[in-house]
Amino acid sequence: MYVQKSFNQTDNQGTLYLVPTPIGNLEDMTFRAIKTLKAVDLIAAEDTRHTQQLLNYFEIKTHQISFHEHNTQERIPELLAKLASGLNIAQVSDAGMPSISDPGSELVQAAIAHAIKVVPLPGANAGLTALIASGLVPQPFYFYGFLGRKKNDQKKIISDLGQHHETVILYESPYRIRKTLKLMAEVLGTSRQVVLAREVTKRYEEFVNGTLGEVIEWFAEHEPRGEFVLLLGGSTDEATTGTNTDEVKLPIDEKVQLLIDEGMKPNLAIKTVANERQLRKQDVYNIFHKLNDRGTDK
Repeated sequence: MYVQKSFNQTDNQGTLYLVPTPIGNLEDMTFRAIKTLKAVDLIAAEDTRHTQQLLNYFEIKTHQISFHEHNTQERIPELLAKLASGLNIAQVSDAGMPSISDPGSELVQAAIAHAIKVVPLPGANAGLTALIASGLVPQPFYFYGFLGRKKNDQKKIISDLGQHHETVILYESPYRIRKTLKLMAEVLGTSRQVVLAREVTKRYEEFVNGTLGEVIEWFAEHEPRGEFVLLLGGSTDEATTGTNTDEVKLPIDEKVQLLIDEGMKPNLAIKTVANERQLRKQDVYNIFHKLNDRGTDK
């Protein structure tokens, strides 16, 4: 068992700081992130040339060392030794949160195994930024990231992801987005709701919202450009969870009350029905309480 006191200054070891960087707009860099990058002894960067541009913009003079997927095993012992000697290190990826579809998790695991403090900073994340503006159910959600390269594996993964009732977040490149959408339509049908967010936080930020069929048609006339966040609407097929289909036909307030009568807490029942019907939780809450209050007035 290991309990970390993130800001305890009594030990002589260094701290590993996980510092998010902007996903496009440099103004999304936080004051704390800038201060941390200036204060640490070393920055472990996925691409030192790319990160140097960020450092130059904010006049940060801290020395860098490369840390990416191809030198992970070589670098970890070196970085652990520096941390153990008392040096503070910031780990950054090219954009967004370290470890989320980028290097970082192995270093974090190694630091924790050696009882070295790991302090995360909040910051930019493409998936969550796109999710809250998508109009799809934001909670709960399921983050997957990039699909694999092999088509057969992709089909299996898409089939599995398609059964989720949560909104699914994926990342895709402009070079593969058309093929991915067509494969999704092949596996899931053309009526599934999707949102494509491209160039999030950048000048040409754009959201394309529609069914898989509609979005595929849109891309037939528009060239994909920039990195994409692909948000897949949750499944509304109750058969995948074994839910009695007769219950789905119940009015919203009755379905919520049924779940409560079965022992579910009211807030969870409202959240569950919102996910099943692809509605906002607040809307289900309002419907349930309005009708429930009306019934008690009689």
